[in-house]
Amino acid sequence: MLSIARSELIQISRNRLVLLNSFIIPVAACAFFVYRHDTFADLYGLGYIAAVVMFTVTAFGLYATTVTTLASRRQNLFLKRLRSTPASDAGILAGLLLPVTVLAVVQVTTILAVLAAVAGSPSNVLLLAAAVVSTVVMMLGLGLATAGLTNSPEHAQVTTLPVSLGAIAVTTWVGIAGTEQMTLLKRLLPGGSATELAINAWNGGVPVADSLLLLLPTMGWVVAAVLLASRLFRWEPRR
Repeated sequence: MLSIARSELIQISRNRLVLLNSFIIPVAACAFFVYRHDTFADLYGLGYIAAVVMFTVTAFGLYATTVTTLASRRQNLFLKRLRSTPASDAGILAGLLLPVTVLAVVQVTTILAVLAAVAGSPSNVLLLAAAVVSTVVMMLGLGLATAGLTNSPEHAQVTTLPVSLGAIAVTTWVGIAGTEQMTLLKRLLPGGSATELAINAWNGGVPVADSLLLLLPTMGWVVAAVLLASRLFRWEPRR
């Protein structure tokens, strides 16, 4: 697994498109929110900025790169060749996705640390970490499922848009409008409960037990994504 991960990290460093999607676009967008944190904090609270950072990196960086990477490796038959090695299927996927996952976690952690340094620390760091980890796992699962429907890296630019834009839209909706109205719908949408959890973790004022219950919808999406991935994912190009 580690040898696959090392090779994949080298490939990422050489691919300008992946670097653009994984680093420049998410970091630039997050930097804007951190720079204007006073304005957004006055309107919606710092928790909203934390949620936007979390989903900007995981949607446009982690999720989109996961789909593009797997589609590319399938198209050039690299996935097929890896299956002829002693590595297990789970080990192959873990090796391919480990670098981009680590990079996404580092980006989110760094940007949130900068936000905490310039605007004040979150109320509950462990709760915020739970929100980040659950979101990363959910987006990885959705990435595996979407990769099963994606024929090529170019096709990934289309197939990733619904989930990427949808997650950002849900985050914005929940962060700005709150969950006082249409609570169940907002929490059941992918990213809705994770957004509320991140907001609670940063802003405080909500019992920890109540906030932990918000992990359940996200875990439900993880299970659904894994089940979809097990049915849709292909190791060889579609004919």
